[in-house]
Amino acid sequence: MNDDKLFNRRTERRDAAENRQRILDAALRLFKKNGVEQVSMNQIAKEAEIGSGTLYRRYRNKGELCLDLLKENVVIFFENAEAYLEDNRTASASERLKGVLSLYIRFRESKAQLLKGVEDSTVTNRSKPGTHSPLYDELHQLFVELFNEIEPGTDNVFRTDMLLQALRSDAYLFQREARGHTPEEILEQICALFIPIHGS
Repeated sequence: MNDDKLFNRRTERRDAAENRQRILDAALRLFKKNGVEQVSMNQIAKEAEIGSGTLYRRYRNKGELCLDLLKENVVIFFENAEAYLEDNRTASASERLKGVLSLYIRFRESKAQLLKGVEDSTVTNRSKPGTHSPLYDELHQLFVELFNEIEPGTDNVFRTDMLLQALRSDAYLFQREARGHTPEEILEQICALFIPIHGS
């Protein structure tokens, strides 16, 4: 390969990485100051001092940007969930599901605004029904596996769909803010609704 071409490619990669960091830093500043819902993509581009075209080439919408900001935290959450399941592999599937739900609710509490940004975007920008974020898909798979242990032979895909709807920002924040429930109370109510008493 021509050395000039190699140098140009490396420069472009470095520029792209620098632009990404500028975008993420700008978005975080604006989100902390104004809240995710109140910030537009154009405001983020302006704050990052880049063109809106550059921003949209990297992120099609605000939800993708929120997901990128969450990426490291999502990885840590799933690592914690895997470690919890491994450490408690002799516990019943019901107990393990409750433990993972507890970890997820703590994660949701700590990253509420960014999660809402991801969810709002998947609703308004969905290209076809049934399309969800990678976080949703990973959670769905994990919960279906645990439900299959608890009650094999039932429609655990449907059960998991309904569980994740109950954990969406709009439903969760309604229970927190309008109904005044604590995260611990929400966990207990969700477990009472979704985990069979006779589960393994």
